[in-house]
Amino acid sequence: MARTDEIFKPALVGKKIPILTLDNKWHRLFTQSEFTPELKGLEKTLNDLLRRQAKLTSETKEIKKLKKKLMDEVVILADAMGERPTKKQDKEMTDHRRLIEECNEKMDAYEEELVELPRQINQVNNQLMLITMDVCYKKLQQNTKELDEIEEWISGIRRELKKKVVRKKEKEAVINKLYAYMHDIFGAEVLELFDMQYDPEEKYRRKENGDGDTASPEKKSQNTQQKEQTEQQTESAGSVNEETKTPKA
Repeated sequence: MARTDEIFKPALVGKKIPILTLDNKWHRLFTQSEFTPELKGLEKTLNDLLRRQAKLTSETKEIKKLKKKLMDEVVILADAMGERPTKKQDKEMTDHRRLIEECNEKMDAYEEELVELPRQINQVNNQLMLITMDVCYKKLQQNTKELDEIEEWISGIRRELKKKVVRKKEKEAVINKLYAYMHDIFGAEVLELFDMQYDPEEKYRRKENGDGDTASPEKKSQNTQQKEQTEQQTESAGSVNEETKTPKA
């Protein structure tokens, strides 16, 4: 807790800190695992002090109302007693004075405690704030470290991707040159004898027509059917041309 004592605590001097347990944003700062027993204990202590303060404030108001009622009754009773009060009137007056005295004693005790409670609440709230700042600081450090690792990984992937793209272009250039050279020398028929699997023009034509390896089975089936229909039409047209050229006997 060195950072709490040396950095966080001085930072709170003179600052008006809101009651943390009454702030829903404060509760959202922590996961279940981060909400330590120390945090739970301070949260309970702070909430107990707040409930005590609210109870004393409410009871003080009620006692003041009761005291005023008793005082009003004492005035009425004093007027009724005159110079020769009855025993009943004396007893009522004694009871009223006793109750008023009890009200005064309770209000004095409550007021003294109500003066002390804000100091206690502020003290516990500040302790809770210090622990909160410590947890948040560690959380920021951990997330910053993980973020740096992710960014480094992404940078590495980008560098590797650039290298792969360059190598891909180099390989394509070499294959294109070899293919063009062999095509010019041997011709397409000879290349077919060597079972050449790479045809740059055919490759890019497939990409444009969506007939590459990535095309869907339905698309590949449609392209195959279209190709077969085209071949059949070509063969039919060739047969008609042959019949047309054949001289009649």
